[in-house]
Amino acid sequence: MGKSQDLLHGVKLEAMLTFLVENCGWKEMSERIPIRCFQCNVSIKSSLTFLRKTPWAKEKVTALYLKKVRSEIRKNLKNNNQM
Repeated sequence: MGKSQDLLHGVKLEAMLTFLVENCGWKEMSERIPIRCFQCNVSIKSSLTFLRKTPWAKEKVTALYLKKVRSEIRKNLKNNNQM
């Protein structure tokens, strides 16, 4: 069996949020997705609580995650092709 092409397969919301915080930071995230849990008293835990209760916000986080992951994949492929 081949590897799943679905970039979300097996990825939990906490892992997405952690990836985004590490790669974007809370400031960029709050600029891209203007929600209070990314602007004031920020934490993974409080953001997860909000996102699990708010489908539209979770969809935006998922979309940003996919955009960043695809960008990382393209960057890695480009770097590997230059070697």
